[in-house]
Amino acid sequence: MCGRYTITSAPAVLRALFGYAEQPNFPARFNIAPTQPIPIVRLFEGKRQFALVRWGLLPSWVKDPKAFSLLANARGETVRDKPAFRAAMKYRRCLIPADGFYEWQASGRGPKQPFYIHAKSGEPLAFAGLWESWMGPNGEEMETAAIVTTAANETLGPIHDRMPVIIPPEAFDLWLNTGAVDAETAQALIAPAPGDLLEAYPVSTAVNRTANDNPKLLELFVPSDEPALAPKPTRQRVPRVKPEKKDDGQASLF
Repeated sequence: MCGRYTITSAPAVLRALFGYAEQPNFPARFNIAPTQPIPIVRLFEGKRQFALVRWGLLPSWVKDPKAFSLLANARGETVRDKPAFRAAMKYRRCLIPADGFYEWQASGRGPKQPFYIHAKSGEPLAFAGLWESWMGPNGEEMETAAIVTTAANETLGPIHDRMPVIIPPEAFDLWLNTGAVDAETAQALIAPAPGDLLEAYPVSTAVNRTANDNPKLLELFVPSDEPALAPKPTRQRVPRVKPEKKDDGQASLF
């Protein structure tokens, strides 16, 4: 699964990677949680579009959102079959920009140990996503999204059995273009990321509180009385947070 993630790259960096025309201005986020607003990239009239939606997919057929379970993740193995995701997989696929994500490892003794996972290169990632538009009985509207997950690769396996589906840049169009690429073909992209793409290291349990949202969450944590719970990362460093560019006159999205 994926229950928390980060966006630390500058808006201009993400805009260049994902190729949307909008010029949103938003701060770095170090602990994004379900129900919060998240950026997605989707195809609109043949062009990539930046949009802000709620994390937690709400199918269009839901009558009462308060009585419906929060769907932060969608299992990639069943997205073409489950009623909650079937239409979105066919018509509303999106990309979710990220710089890394957290997973929790059960130790069998005490609290779970959180780990931060990010690209070894330090470059941003694109999670596979699904989005929906919901309209209430009184005309209220809400756009929502879920992150598609798959089985963990060899890097994540010792920590957790699931991970977000990561779409490589060369496959962005295949995932986004629902008009030309059917759901069955797109599902072929739902697979564990290459083993050499990511690295993971333990971080403080401060990430467990959604109110905590600062760069200290990404600092390497090694317990003083025992070794780390997983193999040391290839490079024990905190990912560099790229400086933001000031865009005067643009509204903040967070």
